[in-house]
Amino acid sequence: MNAAPLREFIQAVSHEVSASSDEAVLLPRVREHLARLVARDDWLPDELAQPDAQFYRQYLLYADPLDRFSVVSFVWGPGQKTPIHDHTVWGLIGMLRGQEWAQPYAWDASGQLVKQGEVTVLSPGQVEAVSPTLGDIHLVSNAFDDATSISIHVYGANIGAVQRWVYQADGSRKPFVSGYSNAWLPNVWDRSKDKA
Repeated sequence: MNAAPLREFIQAVSHEVSASSDEAVLLPRVREHLARLVARDDWLPDELAQPDAQFYRQYLLYADPLDRFSVVSFVWGPGQKTPIHDHTVWGLIGMLRGQEWAQPYAWDASGQLVKQGEVTVLSPGQVEAVSPTLGDIHLVSNAFDDATSISIHVYGANIGAVQRWVYQADGSRKPFVSGYSNAWLPNVWDRSKDKA
């Protein structure tokens, strides 16, 4: 693992959230950093890139000690998808490997939860945003039935500890806290293994 890209990303996002909490200012800046991170694929530890045969995995890569942001890798086995869900905080999704589909949802005038627009297709290097102000409810799936896909997410909170909602087809909702799939974090601070 080449820890430097992830370490540099964490440092850059730390500076950005220290400089501003304004989402309109923060999202474009963090988007640029995430685009640089997912433009290369030599830094994610193999252990945090492993799919599960049944469920998608959400591996914590870093959680800010002040809960200002977190970084996770989502690993999608073939054909896996989320339920319709929200985030309640800003988030950016950068595609590292494979491809994802995201179908946005929104409330219509009669109070029904309906598909909103076209499916967003994310390919490697692309970055998309979600937030309560931009659109926060979606269903995400691996675009492939025969391959693993991996996306890197940065959220404006410790996302594994945030109470969020899963939505049913009738619009009813159920609370959930996602947690994480891993019991350890990558050590990005040990520079002894960095190549000179």
